[in-house]
Amino acid sequence: MGGRDTQAILFDLDGTLIDSAPDLGAAADQMRVARGLSSLPLERYRPMAGAGARGMLGVAFGITPDAPEFVTLREEFFLNYEARMLRNTQVFSGVAELVEALCERGLRWGVVTNKSVRFTDPLTRAIALFDTAGAIISGDTTPYSKPHPEPLFEAARRLGVAPEACVYVGDDERDILAGRAAGMRTIAATYGYMGEQAEVARWDADAAIASPLELLQLLNQP
Repeated sequence: MGGRDTQAILFDLDGTLIDSAPDLGAAADQMRVARGLSSLPLERYRPMAGAGARGMLGVAFGITPDAPEFVTLREEFFLNYEARMLRNTQVFSGVAELVEALCERGLRWGVVTNKSVRFTDPLTRAIALFDTAGAIISGDTTPYSKPHPEPLFEAARRLGVAPEACVYVGDDERDILAGRAAGMRTIAATYGYMGEQAEVARWDADAAIASPLELLQLLNQP
């Protein structure tokens, strides 16, 4: 996994670098309470946090994107989340040390997320971790989002490295599909939101890590 052929590490954002589930869940739960429904515990929202509005509204109201009211509810959710997205969101333990170690090794790094730039930019500007990131690609930076490989190709272009010289780390099957389609080596982050219930072995990632710092061990392997 390591060696001189690896020049850059790319990461998904929510569930891989940052734990945004408390703020995502609270934004949806606020909508339930406003409608006279009972509040749900964070544990109900957390497993679906990687799916963004679709996941949060699914938990809160049991609706899917094809429901006629979905678009209206989604915008209300976005407004709620926008107002509080930095309140309880934190970088996962070990991530800051991981990024520092990558930089010390001379590896470039960046972010490829399906989160829209409307939220990605304020979040990454407010969190010091991202000061050294060489590329931050949102779900609407290119015409496509994951599992399409184009966002990963764009990140590689901005970092000035070939896609095959990149490793992509994510906690959702879409991340692994996108990484493989881009010709990158892929690592499943099982400490993220989907790890416990997802059949990670079926994603066909090149490796899996149960904590951020395990990535360094993988990179040490030839």
